[in-house]
Amino acid sequence: MNITFAASECVPFSKTGGLADVVGALPRALADLGHHVTVFLPKYKQTKLTDPKVVLRSVTIPFDDEYRFCSVLDGGKLGGVQYYFIDYPPFFERDALYGLPTGDYPDNAERFSLYCRAVLEASKIFGMPDVFHCHDWQSALIPVLLRSNYVTDPAFQKVPIVFTVHNLGYQGLFAPDTLPLLGLPWELFTINRLEFYGKVNFLKGALTFADFVTTVSKRYSQEIQTAEYGFGLEGVLRGRSNTVTGILNGVDYDEWSPEVDKYIVARYSAEDLSGKTACKADLLAAYGLGKADPKLPVIGIVSRFAAQKGFDLIAQVADRIARLPLNIVVLGSGDKEYEDLFKRLAQQHPAKFAVKVAYDDALAHKIEAGADIFLMPSRYEPCGLNQIYSLRYGTVPVVRATGGLDDTIEPWDPASGKGTGFKFSEYTGEALYLSLTEALEAFKNQKSWQKLMRNGMARDFSWTASAREYVRVYERAKGSRSAVA
Repeated sequence: MNITFAASECVPFSKTGGLADVVGALPRALADLGHHVTVFLPKYKQTKLTDPKVVLRSVTIPFDDEYRFCSVLDGGKLGGVQYYFIDYPPFFERDALYGLPTGDYPDNAERFSLYCRAVLEASKIFGMPDVFHCHDWQSALIPVLLRSNYVTDPAFQKVPIVFTVHNLGYQGLFAPDTLPLLGLPWELFTINRLEFYGKVNFLKGALTFADFVTTVSKRYSQEIQTAEYGFGLEGVLRGRSNTVTGILNGVDYDEWSPEVDKYIVARYSAEDLSGKTACKADLLAAYGLGKADPKLPVIGIVSRFAAQKGFDLIAQVADRIARLPLNIVVLGSGDKEYEDLFKRLAQQHPAKFAVKVAYDDALAHKIEAGADIFLMPSRYEPCGLNQIYSLRYGTVPVVRATGGLDDTIEPWDPASGKGTGFKFSEYTGEALYLSLTEALEAFKNQKSWQKLMRNGMARDFSWTASAREYVRVYERAKGSRSAVA
């Protein structure tokens, strides 16, 4: 099967979050199953390519009463996957992918509309896929365009679209006059299409026009059809619930495993955990906590700083946490409110809390390997990858039971020796605190704790099983599009 991916970021070329990990790994897993996979990405300032070749010049993109001209670069093959990059420096040669700490770029609608149209125009030249697989709001105009501006183009009429929601909280909301600016018909601005409380909603368009919708965990596919988690789109999703499914993200164990990790000071395995002690010492030193008691558990946090991640719960009980026998290391960036929170905690409790405001892939690996406990108190979490990484590194997760966190972590039962971590359900600081203290109590019994670590390390979340599930969805989408066409 020929499968074309459209997404705004992908490891190893660009990354702000878990979307990049998925788009980096899933195509390779599909290629390993024998499929031909092409990935289209924007060519950002941060994108590092070796000797890229221009394969298409002057791809013409209409905007209002003018045209823009972009190029397509051949990024070559990696892991059996072909990569192409949409190159338009006025839109993508910037310091960040989507915006600055002060807010999103005001022309994001134009930026990603150009990207989506360029993907379609390039596909007509390079060869039509059997299925388009689009990801999140940045590529959401592809299904919209295929069922509006391109609806009479015979090249596209039988090509189905699978759309994956990685996070329903990010929808791509823009003013109504965005439609004519992007060359989209006003007929799309209705409640049954892109209109959303007086704005244009890119994500809603994809949810309306895609043949199948997937999310990144079973639990999240159910949650987003409720008012609590649906961000106003639960009605759209319930209306097509028979074509909404959840497929749990996998993990690239070539990248995230303590047995092969190139970033950590000592490698280790479930059979020989001794290297984790050296990794812990290295992590504490990296955070300026080298004088901390190495017998105390280290709590790790690696995250975007956003409201969904539950950091307000930490704020509620921070002083109580600071009195516990532990150290906490934090890595992340994002909303200034949460950057300031962790900086303040580090200033108030310099012997307990340490924070680095950045995205640092090498340091993220060091935290997974060197921490004893990984904390994810999310308000909602479509899938989450760090808790899965943590399992493989023997770093015990403490999570809120939502979305993929609930799907992937089994509560520890010391009596039976079964389970992989600790979960709490109520979205309160008190519930977080009690779950964390339960983990700290379990940590005191190191024999039992090592059993818990090894339970997690034995879990297999490789991409092969998930890739096969996606192939089944592609086949269903092809069948439904053939019936329509």
